[in-house]
Amino acid sequence: MTQPLNRRVLANAIRFLAMDAVQQANSGHPGAPMGMADIAQVLWRDHLKHNPGNPLWADRDRFVLSNGHGSMLLYALLHLTGYPLSIDDIKRFRQLGAHTAGHPELDRHLGIETTTGPLGQGIANAVGMALAERLLAAQFNRPGFSVVDHHTYAFLGDGCLMEGVSHEACSLAGTLKLNKLIAFYDDNGISIDGEVHGWFTDDTPKRFESYGWLVIANVDGHDPVAIERAIQHAKSSDRPTLICCKTVIGFGAPNKQGTEATHGAALGVEEVAAARKHLDWPHAPFEIPEAIRAGWDGRDAGAQFENKWNELFTAYAKQFPELASEFTRRMSGELPINFQSVLDTYIAKTVEAAATVATRQASQAALNGIGPSVPELLGGSADLTGSNNTNRKDSKSITGTDASGNYLHYGVREFGMAAVMNGLALHGGFIPYGGTFLVFSDYARNALRMSALMKQRVIYVFTHDSIGLGEDGPTHQPVEHVASLRIIPNMQVWRPCDTVETAIAWGESIKHASGPSSLILSRQALAFQTRTTQQVADIRRGGYVLVDSQGAPELILIATGSEVALVVEAAKQLAASGQSVRVVSMPNVSVFAAQDAAYREQVLPSKVERRVVVEAGVGEAWYRYVGTKGAVIGMDTFGASAPAKDLFKQFGFTVENVVRVAEQVLAS
Repeated sequence: MTQPLNRRVLANAIRFLAMDAVQQANSGHPGAPMGMADIAQVLWRDHLKHNPGNPLWADRDRFVLSNGHGSMLLYALLHLTGYPLSIDDIKRFRQLGAHTAGHPELDRHLGIETTTGPLGQGIANAVGMALAERLLAAQFNRPGFSVVDHHTYAFLGDGCLMEGVSHEACSLAGTLKLNKLIAFYDDNGISIDGEVHGWFTDDTPKRFESYGWLVIANVDGHDPVAIERAIQHAKSSDRPTLICCKTVIGFGAPNKQGTEATHGAALGVEEVAAARKHLDWPHAPFEIPEAIRAGWDGRDAGAQFENKWNELFTAYAKQFPELASEFTRRMSGELPINFQSVLDTYIAKTVEAAATVATRQASQAALNGIGPSVPELLGGSADLTGSNNTNRKDSKSITGTDASGNYLHYGVREFGMAAVMNGLALHGGFIPYGGTFLVFSDYARNALRMSALMKQRVIYVFTHDSIGLGEDGPTHQPVEHVASLRIIPNMQVWRPCDTVETAIAWGESIKHASGPSSLILSRQALAFQTRTTQQVADIRRGGYVLVDSQGAPELILIATGSEVALVVEAAKQLAASGQSVRVVSMPNVSVFAAQDAAYREQVLPSKVERRVVVEAGVGEAWYRYVGTKGAVIGMDTFGASAPAKDLFKQFGFTVENVVRVAEQVLAS
């Protein structure tokens, strides 16, 4: 084993890369990397199973820096151990176009699994990763062939623990007994505002013990022997582990260590020079001596890790060829080869059935119809399974003692659910979906944003989509939520109007590998809409002509979801009075907007300026489609507590009101 003095010198390489990069950028957070360098040195050199030569190796350990503001810690580790992150990248820390952003979300090719900016979400992502490992091991491992056998390690700080999402996710991790999850708490007592004892006096060890975690408290975070002992203990546990490490923020900066001055700003030229003297580091900025580089280089060891696993997997494939092929497919993110045919068959059956049901029920039917053909689909709900209809006929609950299931009861933890699903997707091998009421998407909002920012295939099932929720009243009636989801870049938002649109929305969401999808579903039954084969195909394009006029249209009615049936009936009345009216269903606004100009012009001819959009939500964004000569029938207030039929009448979502507004538009 390397001697403690040499360990400190190795850790100091992290410290000075962090100090120098932050100083050069005049921006960043040097304190956490300096304080956690000794912990990182022990973990990365003696325990982390990874291969810098192949960052995508399936059975690598996962490492998550939940206190992601300390990103220079990760960049230093990746650079020193041999990942393709150069010293020039380090020098360009926080500069435009550099691989070394202030808060790196994801770059697997560089070894960045996920390193969240919003505090608390990293540890929640790590819970999802550890859960993925547990489930894949249950599905694919066989006696003598542990092809899935790795740990998830997370670094986190006081800020992560103060954020509520850490409570949600870590509580769930304890219940599920995710023993391959090991978290290191950087207990330095400092946050941006100073010493945290003025606003954070939780007994963190007792809190995690109550969750069912193993807690190793009062570990000296600057003592490699103590850190080593704690990791060994954690790896033998049958529960997730929190290692509470007492550290000094900004360790090595003689005049600023232990204070908030090291947290979020460059130390200053004089203090960096003083740290060099204090830690006996005579090297120039960004200079790492070859002996220290050799001590950090993890490429040979990483190749050995992967080669050993490849030998195991080769033998596994000979004995279990179908399992090996399926594991490879799932970890690559490719869908089953027969998925499209299964989907097409199900859509055809849905067209034939012509059922009038709530789209939440249509969603459950779609899951039953196509879900079994996609074994990586992992479902769940935040305590609303019976309302969200997210369970399937073949759903089996995952528990702390049985990991063979495909459905997770997240409890009343909307934010935690969304962040854990991000971790599941980031790990690979799963397409997670989870449900709650649409109005509670607010609770999960930042994790939804991270799904989109990291372009992860996560499916959100949001039911009870409007004032149609009824008697529960305005606290439960979403008004602004659909519009707010639509403005998130990379988020696909589907609001289907019947069983066929719902089936296609599910199929497109499963196929959408470059970002998340939100399915916006109704509580109330919605009428089935008759379509031609071409119209069914055009649903995938986000918007299409559902009902056309006999001649050139004078007016176009546009709607989504439950309001489509409303405008279809209004169009019939207008047509009966001699008006030429087209009805456009637009279940996905962003997909429609991405179509070629010719198709968009075909659906919404620019010369037809009389247009009315009807949607039971805020309508400002729809004016892009109605211009100055059209109108939007939407919500500009909160709802009320009453039966749905009374609410729709009160707020103008009736055939009579649509006809009245349409006639006004035509007359203008």
